[in-house]
Amino acid sequence: MRYMTGNEIRKTWLNFFKDKGHSVEEGASLIPNNDPTLLWMNSGVAALKKYFDGRVVPKNPRIVNVQKCIRTNDIENVGNTARHHTFFEMMGNFSIGDYFREEAIEYGFELLTDEKYFGFPIEKLYFTYYPTDLDTKERWLKLGVEEEHLIPSEGNFWEIGSGPCGPCTEIFFDRGESFGDFTTESIKKDIENDRYVELWNIVLSQYNAIDGLSRENYPELPSKNIDTGAGLERFASVIQGAKTNFETDLFMPIINEISKVANVPYEGQKAFKVIADHIRTVTMAISDGAMLSNEGRGYVLRRLLRRAVKYGKQLKIDKPFLVSLIDTAASILLPFYPYIEDKLPIVKKIVETEENKFLETLLSGEKKLSEIISISEKIISGKDAFLLYDTYGFPLELTAEYALEQGYEVDIKGFKLEMDKQKERARNARSEADSMMGQNEEYLSFVLESEFVGYETLEIEAKIIKVFPEGLVLDKTPFYATSGGQLADHGLIYNDSISLKIIDVEKLPNGQFLHKTSEELSTSYEGMVVKAEVDKTRRKLTEYHHSATHLLFKVLRDVLGNHVSQQGSQVSFDGLRFDFNHYENIEDEVILTIEEKVNDMIKDSYKSSTRIMKVEEAKQLGAIAEFGEKYGDKVRTIDLKYTLDLCGGTHVKDLSDIGKFAIKSVSSIGSGIFRIEAVANKMVDTLADSLVGLNQDIDNLVNKANKILLEAKKANIELDFNFKKNSVSLGSYQDVIDKRNELHEAQLAVKELEKTFNRLKETKALESVNDLSDFTYGNKVIAKLENVNGSALKQLADDYLANNDLDFIFLASVIEEKIVFVAKSNIKQINAGQVVKNAAQICGGNGGGRPDFAQAGGKDLEKLDEAINYVKDLIL
Repeated sequence: MRYMTGNEIRKTWLNFFKDKGHSVEEGASLIPNNDPTLLWMNSGVAALKKYFDGRVVPKNPRIVNVQKCIRTNDIENVGNTARHHTFFEMMGNFSIGDYFREEAIEYGFELLTDEKYFGFPIEKLYFTYYPTDLDTKERWLKLGVEEEHLIPSEGNFWEIGSGPCGPCTEIFFDRGESFGDFTTESIKKDIENDRYVELWNIVLSQYNAIDGLSRENYPELPSKNIDTGAGLERFASVIQGAKTNFETDLFMPIINEISKVANVPYEGQKAFKVIADHIRTVTMAISDGAMLSNEGRGYVLRRLLRRAVKYGKQLKIDKPFLVSLIDTAASILLPFYPYIEDKLPIVKKIVETEENKFLETLLSGEKKLSEIISISEKIISGKDAFLLYDTYGFPLELTAEYALEQGYEVDIKGFKLEMDKQKERARNARSEADSMMGQNEEYLSFVLESEFVGYETLEIEAKIIKVFPEGLVLDKTPFYATSGGQLADHGLIYNDSISLKIIDVEKLPNGQFLHKTSEELSTSYEGMVVKAEVDKTRRKLTEYHHSATHLLFKVLRDVLGNHVSQQGSQVSFDGLRFDFNHYENIEDEVILTIEEKVNDMIKDSYKSSTRIMKVEEAKQLGAIAEFGEKYGDKVRTIDLKYTLDLCGGTHVKDLSDIGKFAIKSVSSIGSGIFRIEAVANKMVDTLADSLVGLNQDIDNLVNKANKILLEAKKANIELDFNFKKNSVSLGSYQDVIDKRNELHEAQLAVKELEKTFNRLKETKALESVNDLSDFTYGNKVIAKLENVNGSALKQLADDYLANNDLDFIFLASVIEEKIVFVAKSNIKQINAGQVVKNAAQICGGNGGGRPDFAQAGGKDLEKLDEAINYVKDLIL
């Protein structure tokens, strides 16, 4: 077994399987594409789900990859164990309905033991198998594995809900007694240890798990698959003879840099490992388009950064330092992920901003902790500790450390209870649908060829070659199937006997297009010759929006920066939706600039063109790939003058055909992801539809103002309301801005109108009751009034008591079907608070206050006289 660098291990893996006929598939982005079940790409097979569940048949059923992964479900273990990481790389080889157990195990044995490759000593390797999977055991024996090195284990069955599943066989490497006094029983019982390191798991996916069936009754899959996963970091640790994964060339350069910054030698301390792990994760995640936020994956990154800062404090690093580690982290990854070089400026900017902000937050947290300590009795509650953790980013250990210095303890159990509540809230908020879809055997076995001719024509004579319950397949079709963000064509398929309305089109696993209809289908249609006709207007509108989407993406990169990457899109006849990453809110002026630049692009005529070329050639020409799409050897490119993109969708023949472009809305959809919705060509006329909500809000305010004016008129109060609604439309995002401003103006105008009316109403009410002589009893006043609000009633009581020789005043006012009580007392024996409270309770209300002044409210108007009489009896 010879020494190999991390990058050499990757290359050895990929080249071995490439020589065995596998296609090298580029690893997917850490941000999953169209998979709501995943927060992050978390395994090698996650990016290949569509092949395993049968939705798509790959061009080559043999695939090999190295997949970037993030898992944070056991973040607290990072640094505590030799092998836990938040970011890691999973090497995998996959067979989709091609080779199975025999070849998979043979390939594994050859790659691991042959001196041309990894050259592991066979006596150091141990192999597990599912107890009833004796075929796997026999295959290892035939290859020369000793019986004592084969371990049956009940845990060797891969299954996550319904869908593909099967037994698996794992390969372990024995690092020797110096790594612990463990036996192979630890493998069988799945006991965590440092001696026996799991290197590789080969999953034999041969069954279809079905809810309600016992495992032994699972039916076999029509297409059996191989799914394997081998951790790069673990391979590096064993091959490089490192004590843990952290002492390999994948981490040590970062750890050495941390040591320089902290001026502390590395001796295996957890802090070094946590910081190195987390800065790798953050660097790769932001490079793949993730942003920091308070939810979802953005919250995960924020938490990782803050943990790294916290562990920096353990090393006595009290200044911002994480940004100084990014170049080192990137230098380790760049040989295999060269694209991150262009992303480093934005990675550094985001990390620097966040770290500085968090250091300020920590200061606030220290102040909050001091406040909590000042009002606590020798123990900080779990709720307070969690508040410090959740709001101020104060780790529990840091709170406990500060508390100990002050002679306090922390309620750890209470903290964990609050943490469990948060985890439960998070679980309830997330989709748990992690299982793969089941395979459709009928789709998989359907291999008749069907040709798409929709680039050249929108109507054609074709033959129905297959009818499924869900739709039909033609031998050639002009209908575009939903793909790459572009929604399917609609239209008609008809002849003299049938007329079918096409409402959706989707791709089958072997590439044919399934046409879904609004009518029920019959297998008797098979063999019929029909006319297939696409809705031309709908297709043209879709093309305007698709081409405009590409131009918009180009402008976003130009205006906001090269860090902008596509996070999803949808184009249809009625508009476009484009999701992208950015690290700060986008001002209205910038949005107008973006809209203007797109419109500038489509002013002049430019004939678009498409070419079929090799994918590498296209990328060398600067072609931009669509988000989450996988490409074969040959790709279709679209040249739209300002941008060259890989795209299989349909586009305008000339840029000027787009006509006009208008942004309807820009919104944040979480985790540093923004969404632009826009329209083009004649759909710009529908821009007003997007303003319905704002117009409704304005109408509601105008209606409110009219009610106030009517009430004022009845009260003989003169008011002016000069706001006028604007109905002018410019057909651009300026309409949205103007309407928002108009709403703001309406809000201010109505607020001022309401304020003026209440002031004048109050003045008028006070004028009507400036003489309370009819309610005066010696040096006391007990009065029942109408239409005087609470603030006016209080003012009246203040003024009347101050300007007259009085000791006590009690006022009750009926206004808008409610009662307001106010009392002021200069007599020690008469408690104003108790008086109004009792009066209010008689009227079904409550309240109170100080002995010298109090205010309360009541609801039962019929009991008001009773309350007045109570006060008179008490006071007079």
